[in-house]
Amino acid sequence: MVSRAAISGGLIASVLILVLFYAKNTTFFFQNKFFIEPVNVSVNEQGIQVLRMELAQCERKMLLGQRYIRKPALQFITPWLAPILWDGTYDLKILNNQFKDKRIGLFVFAVKKYIRFLPPFLESAERYFMVGYSVNYYVFTDKVGEVQRPKLGNGRILNLLEVEADKRWQDISMKRMQILVNLTNERLRDEIDYLVCADVDMVFNDHVGVEILGNLVATLHPGFFLSEPMHFPYERRPISEAYVPLGQGDFYYMAAFYGGTVQEIYKLSSACCSGISVDKKNNIEALWQEESHLNKYLVYNKPTKVLSPEYIWDTNLPHGDLVKKKRFLAVHKDHEEVRN
Repeated sequence: MVSRAAISGGLIASVLILVLFYAKNTTFFFQNKFFIEPVNVSVNEQGIQVLRMELAQCERKMLLGQRYIRKPALQFITPWLAPILWDGTYDLKILNNQFKDKRIGLFVFAVKKYIRFLPPFLESAERYFMVGYSVNYYVFTDKVGEVQRPKLGNGRILNLLEVEADKRWQDISMKRMQILVNLTNERLRDEIDYLVCADVDMVFNDHVGVEILGNLVATLHPGFFLSEPMHFPYERRPISEAYVPLGQGDFYYMAAFYGGTVQEIYKLSSACCSGISVDKKNNIEALWQEESHLNKYLVYNKPTKVLSPEYIWDTNLPHGDLVKKKRFLAVHKDHEEVRN
């Protein structure tokens, strides 16, 4: 039997040959799939960056074993040539220069018992989210008077917006899409350039910066990033507007963290809101509420950037050794208690 070390050595040798070939025969340009504008870098710099990414990819694959060698989510690029962000696959200095004048918003819902998660969410965001950038927080809550205002950095603004809480948590979850439609259509066009939408029962645990910004950005679901498409929990009932037929879809995304330009989030939320409304008229509810509708939208409107499970993780999940940076973590809780 061939040892794991031998296999690893063979993979690394193959990568080195590939990099040397490209370095000898090709002038590289990183296109706007990775950056806002094309960035010309030297062959040597390009070769080193490709080598680092390939080695990290090989390491993740080796941790899973040979039979998982072709997992798409472990790559650093999608089949439609959008980047998949893993640690080390981008140059933050270049990105900071390109996004330095951009205005960023963070949208979050905190209603009923979920208000308890807002203080640690905001405190962790101040520590790790877009540090050094101007950020507008858009917090929708039914308990405005109970919000504990954290100390905010320069250029960071907390907007508290009142919303009525529905009785069912499923309705609360889906209501966010309607709120997003109104917010992106009426207010945000004049206030920010990019909007990031997040669940409140999470905390930032490591750097999350402008590398996540793009026209339409989605995050791989940490529970399904190693699953085959046929096992994704898409809505499979044709009667629902969130229906995704077997054979369709590349990844399963989590609705706890996604973003994009204000215009793209308006289009996404409008489509999801429309689907939810039609389902409601037909007396049906998608399997995973707004997440099902979001995934349906992303099947046919490919994200321009995909975030790896570094950007959503739960420490109860297996394969944590594949995720070196755990940037946005789920808070452990009694789901039934907080939803009732």
